[in-house]
Amino acid sequence: MIPNFSEYNISKRHFALGTNIDLTIFGTTDKNILDESCQLIDDFEDKLTVNRAESEVMDINHAAGIRPTQVSVSTYDLVKIAVLKSQEHFGFNVAIGPLVKLWHIGFSDARVPTDSEIQARKALISADDIIFNDKALTVFLPQKGMELDLGGIGKGYIADRVQDYWRSRGIASGIINLGGNLITMGTAPQHTDGLWRVGVRNPLIADNTPIAVISVPACSAVTSGIAERHLEIDGKSYHHIIDPETGYPHDNQLASITVFSKYSIDGEIETTRLFFSNGTLPDWETQNDILYGALFAYRDKTLEIVGLSKNDVQIIDSSYQWKS
Repeated sequence: MIPNFSEYNISKRHFALGTNIDLTIFGTTDKNILDESCQLIDDFEDKLTVNRAESEVMDINHAAGIRPTQVSVSTYDLVKIAVLKSQEHFGFNVAIGPLVKLWHIGFSDARVPTDSEIQARKALISADDIIFNDKALTVFLPQKGMELDLGGIGKGYIADRVQDYWRSRGIASGIINLGGNLITMGTAPQHTDGLWRVGVRNPLIADNTPIAVISVPACSAVTSGIAERHLEIDGKSYHHIIDPETGYPHDNQLASITVFSKYSIDGEIETTRLFFSNGTLPDWETQNDILYGALFAYRDKTLEIVGLSKNDVQIIDSSYQWKS
């Protein structure tokens, strides 16, 4: 039987991590949990952001080529995970900061850099060279000008920590929405089948217009797409997903990928892996305890799904159709 929590729930909107964050908890009226969740998010942003002059990650960046930097356990653990994933060389690169700041897509000073500028920055993005000291909790970027950027993994990590906190407070059902990172907990009180309805927005338009709705049990849903941030110059569009191999936005036919997974941090990582592999993931079946499935939206307005059933997907934008 599905618990009827719909009659009493609490919600809060909070701006952090560069986006509107929406938190909803069913089955309680304790607003302190929401306030403490927002404080938790702010605390992590203070440590991990690279969009301010000061943070623990910026301390690492400022000390590049000079000295190792000691950080908190949580920052150290996340940076180490990010570096290890970067060393798999599938497209994700936590050391891509110099290239991201060179393009600066999504900001008012965004521009198309010269090829010589790109090549110079590429010399500063080797994650293989980063040095860790597990005992001292220090991170060292050995070359001056190197910079970490946790933008491709940070929100997933933070979303998972909010879920951990909710579980510690006995929350049975809720929604954690950090923009492109969504976590649903427990059963959906609004639906008799207990499944959550997750909308996938139009990846070709920078708004929240949905193209499809997917029925899924509690999970994380992470979407990465080309409409989130882009730069228009001389009739050409450049999106924000930079290929560390070329230094330019990665060019393929994908418009967005939504990954459904057990943990949000895994969804973040796999959206990148899938984007750079053009929608193919080796050994998907062997990972189904962590990765549940994915929906691919292509620039030609076709859709493809893996790991899930088409019966669970309702296409609500008639201009989209299944890929033949």
